[in-house]
Amino acid sequence: MKRVFLIISGILVLGCSASKSLVTIDKTYIMVDIDLVNVVDDKVNVSIDPGAFVTDNISFFIPKTVPGTYSTDNYGKYVQDFKALDYEGKELSFNKIDDNTWYIPEAKKLDKVTYAVNDTFDTETEVEEAVFSPAGTNILKGENYMLNLHGFVGYFDDFKEVPYLITIRKPIDLVATTSLKEEPNRKPDPAWDAFLAERYFEVIDNPILYAKPNTETFSINDITVTLSIYSPNDVYKASDLKPRMEKMMGAQKAFLGDIDGTKEYTILLYLSTLEKDDASGFGALEHHTSTVVVLPEQMQKERLEQAMVDVVSHEFFHIVTPLNVHSKEVQYFDFNDPKMSRHLWMYEGTTEYFANLFQIQQGLIDEAEFYKRIMGKIENAKSYDDSMSFTVMSENVLDDPYKDNYGNVYEKGALINMVLDIQLREWSDGEKGVLWLMKQLSNKYGDMTPFEDDKLIDEIVAMTYPGLRNFFDTHVIGDTPIDYNRYFTKVGLTSKVVAKKSGYFLNGDIPFIDVDQANANAIYIRNGIQLNSFLTDMGLKGGDVIKSINGTPITLESIRPIIGQSFGWTPETEISMVLLRDGEEINLSGRVGESVLNVETIVPVESPSDKELKLRNAWMKG
Repeated sequence: MKRVFLIISGILVLGCSASKSLVTIDKTYIMVDIDLVNVVDDKVNVSIDPGAFVTDNISFFIPKTVPGTYSTDNYGKYVQDFKALDYEGKELSFNKIDDNTWYIPEAKKLDKVTYAVNDTFDTETEVEEAVFSPAGTNILKGENYMLNLHGFVGYFDDFKEVPYLITIRKPIDLVATTSLKEEPNRKPDPAWDAFLAERYFEVIDNPILYAKPNTETFSINDITVTLSIYSPNDVYKASDLKPRMEKMMGAQKAFLGDIDGTKEYTILLYLSTLEKDDASGFGALEHHTSTVVVLPEQMQKERLEQAMVDVVSHEFFHIVTPLNVHSKEVQYFDFNDPKMSRHLWMYEGTTEYFANLFQIQQGLIDEAEFYKRIMGKIENAKSYDDSMSFTVMSENVLDDPYKDNYGNVYEKGALINMVLDIQLREWSDGEKGVLWLMKQLSNKYGDMTPFEDDKLIDEIVAMTYPGLRNFFDTHVIGDTPIDYNRYFTKVGLTSKVVAKKSGYFLNGDIPFIDVDQANANAIYIRNGIQLNSFLTDMGLKGGDVIKSINGTPITLESIRPIIGQSFGWTPETEISMVLLRDGEEINLSGRVGESVLNVETIVPVESPSDKELKLRNAWMKG
């Protein structure tokens, strides 16, 4: 018997009927059933009942790309055993057009589609371009389910604006953490959950974490924040991270002031074991009212806390842009034929800049740390094509050669905003900066009114100063690199070489090692870059191939957990390595030490002028 959900006088009524309601843009629910209990071969079964179509044919889609990832991930590759069934349970014919599209020619006979979904975490070490873990999915029967719903739930052509009712059968000892709204009239049942979404975007915008209870809730002014952690070896409790998260998000709200993007926010933290079939892409993916974070469980508490501050603050600031201020390309995102906006300098660059600026303005870091972060971004940006137009790269970020420069949105993108901030502060006598600009744009647009992509910069210039036109034309639309020293001079800063701590295998996001795909994926030390003291003191050189570490043969798969373990190394940690250099095998051993790197950093000039000091204080103190 079919379940039918009808809106009668604003009240949701559950009942049974032999008839089937017609699917139109403004009527009925797409009904989704997800079974997390009867998991077979690490696959979850999904059933989607769309109601009765009035069209002769229909296409069903699983997303190719989702907002915030800026990559082509083809989530349909993880769908198996697809079936289109009529009302008697008989299979209808269909054509699989590509990885993500199924064409059903007899739509009027269609009762539902069913399929099995494999998770992405299991395959991250097996494919060349893996799904970024925070945008991925995990199925660990009876233990954990990371439901980024774009990996489980699809949509029918032209019906993305129809509401969804999602019913999930789940193990009774696991609880769901999500910002998705519960179906309000269901009776409490520990064996299943039910959620409502007003449209398909709301489905994919609200991930769900199923795990054993490990949750803390706190309030930041009028925002209720929920932190849920999956720690497979029970290393961390939500209560361990709550104080730092509460302090950090309180500082963020104070920084934003009257910008109000949400009344609730959910942080889903998945801690990876770094095993072969577990997540290996670390970071976070933003949503309107939540974020998914993936980090190694082996991280020491202090490093984990700081990583959470850095990534969660970035994702939370996305409530400003693009979740609040965005173009039509974002508002009407096409999951299977996306048109990308040219303004990644704002969506990711402004957000990353705020994630660092608020920490100095709110006293979470000192000036030396702030300078170190800015110079780190200048150094990291050198790894990318500095002569590539930022708007052209952004608009074409899914394609070569632009996609290889996407990481620069967190480096040069943030620096573009720093320069804008300093320039706006100078011209406004310290009164206006990038935060002021984003408030103006938020007031003009808001989350439901998109701007025209090719008109944004004209509007910014009209809101501010004509002189910004030249900056955008030259350094954002144009391909001329920015002379950052010109802007540091305005605020009484200069640069010099100092020693700073680095990771053992990574300098921030920049690795000291690489993969030689032409040589059986051998792992080698990169040539032409400055190496940290760990590598140089151990005696490694550029071009050395790492054969083994502590007796473990080094491959692309085995180096990942070792990098994760290195986050927990202390200077006294002993290590042994076998290298291959110019055909000769070399054995090295010793303590890993502190691992430092000599880098150029920013420092105040000895005798700044009053004007320079005033501008610096306006910039860094708000």
